[in-house]
Amino acid sequence: MDLDAVPQEGNATLDGHAKLMYARDAQGRVVTTRSRGWEAEEIVTSHAVDVLVEQAQAAKERVVKGLASPLEYWMYERRMDVALLSQTSGFWQWRVRRHLRPKHFAALPQKHMARYSEALGLPVSTLQGLPS
Repeated sequence: MDLDAVPQEGNATLDGHAKLMYARDAQGRVVTTRSRGWEAEEIVTSHAVDVLVEQAQAAKERVVKGLASPLEYWMYERRMDVALLSQTSGFWQWRVRRHLRPKHFAALPQKHMARYSEALGLPVSTLQGLPS
């Protein structure tokens, strides 16, 4: 993308901040420049956030019914999926999926809860329940 073509339409999801982008200057060199974003990016980002909010709400309902562990709710509430939670916690994906079941989550040792707590940025006491 040429330097003068970097989008500056603005993007509400950036909350007034700019982001760094690469562009080609008049001499053909790749340089960094700031962009305020563009409308298409805002639409896609907003849609992705809406999907995660819906997933968190559905997970909360499953937790209340006893079909899922609170870990599933907090995973979506923190804008993560199984793959990302696996990477940040250090557990294999199959173990994260297993811990999303209430029976297995309730049996987790304290050291495992601490890993999830750190990965999600929540105290263990919060991780073990739902928000009121």
